[in-house]
Amino acid sequence: MNYFELYDLPLSFQIDSALVKKKFYELSKRYHPDFYVNESDEKQAEILELSTLNNKAYQILSDPLKRIEYVLSLNNMLADGDKYVLPQDFLMDMMDVNEALMEMEFDHDELKLAELSGQIDAMEMTLFDELKSATDEFDAKTGEDADNILLMIKDIWYRQKYLLRIRESLNKFKA
Repeated sequence: MNYFELYDLPLSFQIDSALVKKKFYELSKRYHPDFYVNESDEKQAEILELSTLNNKAYQILSDPLKRIEYVLSLNNMLADGDKYVLPQDFLMDMMDVNEALMEMEFDHDELKLAELSGQIDAMEMTLFDELKSATDEFDAKTGEDADNILLMIKDIWYRQKYLLRIRESLNKFKA
């Protein structure tokens, strides 16, 4: 059973956070281990497993980025050790950014740092807009169209992860 099924929700990127929270509390009450102390060891183990599943489901479904990763995983778009190749133009842009970061290590310049941070902000906003558009489109499609959209979402997700590492490197200079 996946987390969407557990919460009786359609597989979707855009879900009602209030409904997710309501389902979480409902299942938390239903599967609270304290209500099953007089049950058999097997029943207690089952309830503990369901309670754990509910907690994990809430963590994933209530976080948009974790939800994206989860939906991609459910659709076999992500695999352990996946060596995803980012688009060449993106990698060229990142090469310039990484060079600028290396230069900062030797010659810290607040103006260059602000400029680089602004550049990353713009890239993140562009990716956010692309992701919002793609996830909305996925939620409205099915079949082969949905698979193609998932491939776009996967690409955006990997580019966002790369930018997150760049952002972490930038933040070291701000500290």
